[in-house]
Amino acid sequence: MEITLTALHWCYLVGVLFVLAAMIMRKDVVVPCAVFTMVSGFIASGGSFSEAVLTQAKALMFAWSEFGALIVGIGLMTMMSKQMADMGTDRFLITPVAKIVKNPSISYIILGAVMGLITAVLWPSPGIALVGGLLTPIAVRAGMPAIWAAAAMNMCGHGFVMSLDPVIQGAVGITAGTAGISIAELINTGWPIWLACGVAALISSFVAFQIDMKRNKEAYALRVKKMADEAQEEEREFHPGAKFMAGFTVLAFVVAIVLILVDKRTGSDALYVLIGAGVIVTIVGSIIQHGLVNALSKFVDYAREGMEFGMMAFTPVLFIGGFFFIGGSGISNILVGEYTQGVLMDWAWWISARVPMSAIPIVIMLMIIGGITGLDGSGFSGLPLMGSLALAFGSALDMNIAVLAMVGQLGAVWIGGGTVVPWSVIPVAAMCDVDAVELCRKNMVPTFIGLTVACVVAVMML
Repeated sequence: MEITLTALHWCYLVGVLFVLAAMIMRKDVVVPCAVFTMVSGFIASGGSFSEAVLTQAKALMFAWSEFGALIVGIGLMTMMSKQMADMGTDRFLITPVAKIVKNPSISYIILGAVMGLITAVLWPSPGIALVGGLLTPIAVRAGMPAIWAAAAMNMCGHGFVMSLDPVIQGAVGITAGTAGISIAELINTGWPIWLACGVAALISSFVAFQIDMKRNKEAYALRVKKMADEAQEEEREFHPGAKFMAGFTVLAFVVAIVLILVDKRTGSDALYVLIGAGVIVTIVGSIIQHGLVNALSKFVDYAREGMEFGMMAFTPVLFIGGFFFIGGSGISNILVGEYTQGVLMDWAWWISARVPMSAIPIVIMLMIIGGITGLDGSGFSGLPLMGSLALAFGSALDMNIAVLAMVGQLGAVWIGGGTVVPWSVIPVAAMCDVDAVELCRKNMVPTFIGLTVACVVAVMML
């Protein structure tokens, strides 16, 4: 595909670099994203100021259409957790699990393993709701910093498992389809690359976690002690119905998971079922705690608190996501004109046509382009491009297409799926109540180590 770069492409590239530089300097990026979104609209419309202003509104509305379900989901799960804490239900749920989650190291392994398992079967969004809402508070009480709880969920779910997607096969299905190979061929050929990448990234993350725990041992110990003292000061009589509600909560989510599996629901649909279960738990708990009449208003109070938290967490990402959607799937919904693909996709094609043709540069190029396509926060939007490039280069240079396709897929999903792009880790950051940019910093070095190892293995297989 021949790409002609325009003023829009160069302006957008400057915007992306400006935003990345601001992130590195630990500055908020909402204003730069808003400004470059309007500038992009101004250029795309041929110099219309009204269209520039309208572009910002269209970008926000498109971002809401993409993130709305997560905002509601996080808000309602927070609503449930507030009702459980108010009633004392959480203490009955925490006690048995706390016997297993005894220290931060075990917490990291358990959180990552459960998140990975749920991601494989249901995709990450339901895992965020379950692990973030139920297990993370227990791990934090066991001494694990919330930022590392979020990192464990990210690295295992959005990175390791999602980059292969072996059960649902959404990722490999898209990549294999455009690469002209079967899903079985892509998995059977590419799994050593995926495994090497994942193992290297997870080990690096765990080691970084251990180093951070030792380096800040006293600070974390004081934090745990403070939490224990605050909990003791706030110790209050739990409601007589709290024990029943603990059992009911577990039963409600077990039934929800069974229904998801039986009806073969995945992704957003699976998340919606869990959200529904959370609403039922909150309603029943409110009625038992406050009585039928008072529960009518108390439920609204819990819901309002939960949704306020969800909106507070996602407000910045609506502006950030609106800008980066121009680079990917949202461009036709945001900018004036007709577009076959996003601006970042155009840059990826342009770069691919100018890279020297041999195994090492091709592998590195595919990994970099995969990462570029993931900057819009969607690990899947760049997969058709990665499959197409793998087919083109593999056929032209007589290289294994499946190996090249897996490299591109790993770059797109690990970066955009995501572990190092703040606007893609917002759901996990919100559930763990940590800063998204700081979470990406924790994930960045382990992720790049994993992707580097993947490139080495891929070159050895070609």
